[in-house]
Amino acid sequence: MRLIAFLIALIGLALPALADQPLQALETGDASRGWEAVGKLDLGHGGFCTGTLIAPDLVLTAAHCLFDKRTGAMIDADSMEFLAGWRSGRALAYRKVKRAIAHPSYRYDGPHRLSRSSFDLALVELTQPVRLPQLRLFELDQSPPTRNENVGVLSYAKGRSEAPSLQRACRVIERENNTLVLSCSVDFGSSGAPVFTLDNGVPRIVSVISAKAEIGREKVSVGALVRGVADLRADLSSRETPDGTNEIRVKGAKFLRP
Repeated sequence: MRLIAFLIALIGLALPALADQPLQALETGDASRGWEAVGKLDLGHGGFCTGTLIAPDLVLTAAHCLFDKRTGAMIDADSMEFLAGWRSGRALAYRKVKRAIAHPSYRYDGPHRLSRSSFDLALVELTQPVRLPQLRLFELDQSPPTRNENVGVLSYAKGRSEAPSLQRACRVIERENNTLVLSCSVDFGSSGAPVFTLDNGVPRIVSVISAKAEIGREKVSVGALVRGVADLRADLSSRETPDGTNEIRVKGAKFLRP
């Protein structure tokens, strides 16, 4: 509650003086060049999130994307598909999902508060790697951005699911532990979208969109820092069975609540 109260005061005092850049739809090949590693993660039954290739066979997204919001069970990996560079009904690559893993500290059924987003991270392992010369993988930046620092976000969302939309500059409103509160414009489907910094013109992922929220009358977004991805990668390489883990596989899936 201390942070929320502070944010209400901060937004009331600071945000009117700061103007974010608007969303830009990347609807052409030229506009989307360099961003093709971001794609739609189809979850089956019409649901989707945004995901980003950080290795030829690994997609970074939000942990809550792996769960059926109606039942709380983890979604069968058989129903998932990653569409790299999805735009205007076509993707550069279509890949089925071998397995997916949520951060071990994430709790889908935990209380709805900022701390729930701290570990809202997941890795999706593809059945086959994506290796295309025009597709540039994104690197992670473990250094958290500071308050009022400009960041960007690239996402698909409700009403703009046929092409990614880029917001080159929004701001970090506050950071608490592994969670960022941002002024970035997001909506349903933006979950898992990369939040990046531009160092010498090179985008590096610092956070993943976890939720949209409101503080007072101001719309904000919440992101999980990528510092937990190293733990996820270690878990992914060491896990042999899903027992006792936040993991789903293609065959013989065992649905587990976190």
